[in-house]
Amino acid sequence: MDDGVYDLPTVVVESERANGPVLGYTARRSGSGTKTDTAIGDTPQSVSVVGRTQMDAQQVQSVTEATRYTPGVRSDTFGADPRNDWFLIRGFTSQEGGYFLDGLQLYSSSFATWRLETFGLERVETVRGPSSVLYGGTSPGGLLNMVGKRPPVEGHIRHVELSVNEFANGYAAVDLGGAIDSGNHWRYRVTALARGGGTQVEETDNNRLFIAPALTWAPSENTALTVHGSFMADRTQGQNFLPYVGTVVDAPYGRIPTDLFTSDKSLDHFQRNQSWAGYEFSHRFNNTFTLRQNLRYAHLDLDFQTLYGVGYVGEPADARLSRGNFVTRPTANLFTVDTQGDVRFSTGPVRHLVLAGVDFKNYVLNDEQGYQAGAPLGLLNPVRGDYTPTETRYTLNQSTQNQLGVYLQDQLRIGDRLSLVLSGRHDWVGMDVDNELAPTSSYDGSESAFSGRAGLLYRFDVGVAPYVSFSKSFNPVAGTKSDGSLFEPEKGQQLEAGVKYQPDVFPVLVGLSVFELKRQNFVTTDGSFNQLQIGEVRSRGFEVEANATLLRGLCLIGSASLYSLEITEGADFELGKRPVGVPEVLASLWLDYTFQDGVLRGFGAAAGVRGVGSSYADRENTLEVPGFTLVDASVHFERGPWRAAINASNVADKTYVSSCSSATACFYGERRRASATVGYTW
Repeated sequence: MDDGVYDLPTVVVESERANGPVLGYTARRSGSGTKTDTAIGDTPQSVSVVGRTQMDAQQVQSVTEATRYTPGVRSDTFGADPRNDWFLIRGFTSQEGGYFLDGLQLYSSSFATWRLETFGLERVETVRGPSSVLYGGTSPGGLLNMVGKRPPVEGHIRHVELSVNEFANGYAAVDLGGAIDSGNHWRYRVTALARGGGTQVEETDNNRLFIAPALTWAPSENTALTVHGSFMADRTQGQNFLPYVGTVVDAPYGRIPTDLFTSDKSLDHFQRNQSWAGYEFSHRFNNTFTLRQNLRYAHLDLDFQTLYGVGYVGEPADARLSRGNFVTRPTANLFTVDTQGDVRFSTGPVRHLVLAGVDFKNYVLNDEQGYQAGAPLGLLNPVRGDYTPTETRYTLNQSTQNQLGVYLQDQLRIGDRLSLVLSGRHDWVGMDVDNELAPTSSYDGSESAFSGRAGLLYRFDVGVAPYVSFSKSFNPVAGTKSDGSLFEPEKGQQLEAGVKYQPDVFPVLVGLSVFELKRQNFVTTDGSFNQLQIGEVRSRGFEVEANATLLRGLCLIGSASLYSLEITEGADFELGKRPVGVPEVLASLWLDYTFQDGVLRGFGAAAGVRGVGSSYADRENTLEVPGFTLVDASVHFERGPWRAAINASNVADKTYVSSCSSATACFYGERRRASATVGYTW
């Protein structure tokens, strides 16, 4: 291997910050696993990072698209859904409590779901396994922490971008940032995007307006205050809920077309407005002590009404889809603040990085939902009508959740090779529900929980680092038992062992892990719709990932995830079964090559393959949903200030069912989506 294979000076590698841009494809540092600026190779937990370079190369349009090549993450759970980011981590649903922006939770409940615009993101980071010890109530599978774009520390950013895809959906975007004054004490960043056009489903649009300004004041190299905000408006339609017979398997009439809109434009719309404002403050008193505070207030209002499929009317051969007339108009307010300080000191040969913090969350949801039977739809000859949303309501309530947590962590470095991470946290959670339709069902109460983590890692000189860790988590559960008492928090615990390879010089990160993860105290039903808090699911698995620059201009991303998921406690009929909609195999590989010299300098091509294993549409595991393999590709050219690319996901235009949540709720995956993009940077 000659000296010119890796054109990446050490000074550039060392300049990466945990919350800053990723240099190329391979991130070296992350703050999501420890809340400190730590090398990924020194973190005794599985952490993966998708940076801006990868997002641009793959032309991702959502957070779930950004994680398609991330190990352990099942993206696009409900197929081609333009409304929400749905995902599983290590087999567990994680979007409600595992969706974070800049280290602060974007908690979702009911239909009040947040969504992030990827053009405004610098990183998408995945922490796999329980993470409550730093973040409070979360899914035991893990979390996604998105890092937003911030004013550049030095230099400037001036970028405009245009794109259009084969569904006649296009966007225009702009990204501007830099210093305002000559002393670089005031810096700004503005990202904005406007999108509009169709999707693979007829009469379904995907329209968006997004803007996110940020302003940093840095009076000295030790102090910085960044004030930031965001507004985003989405306008689209509901998603098709289709029966198993006619999508996964043939009906007597064949298969339901993937472009059929099963609702009605006279009624159907999905309108979401979300906004937030906050700040990030940090002050380094000296080389020992640093104080930080992150704060955000967010508001969301949503108006969604649709006619959705609830199975066949009569026999499948009749090809008549029964529909429900559904409406929901929730509003949500979320206040989060995290105050933390870290102290660096030594005790003999042991170096310590101690992190202590307190965070608080206040979440208020005003929920409104209504349903009544709707007019059926003939699948072979659909007739559109003039429908009005139902006036019937089955949910009218206000729920409030307050969570206060205190946490302490010590990252010990014993000598030059051995690292020990010890973390502990205690949370107090108060929950209140005011049920307007059934006042006797209103409740309020409180719960508390302790979370802990211990991790041990030994790093050899060549960059190989075996590790082992044990962690516990909790997640508050809304609702009451039959005796009127609150459901207990869900608990999670994981034992993980693995090895990482991250050399000091080359842009390479390889990881291998094995784990056993349990989700306990989850609420299930006994087959008669009685809620019982008796559930336990066990996930055992093996994951491997590689992210590397193999040669000048040649980058690789690869991963494989193999799981064994089993319901170990619950209703008798589901014991030993796999949870609905959860595959046990995930695999992906992406290669990207760009010519570095000669007349072809700046030209490149990329190709990827993604595989998802089979899952089940029912709790008895009798209705199997086949797995699928998809191919993505790109050709791109970059020279001077210009970059142009043609991307295609699902190049072969394969028709497949992404998953089913029941025998009457199956979801087609995204067909081929080819797009042309041109960007100019100056």
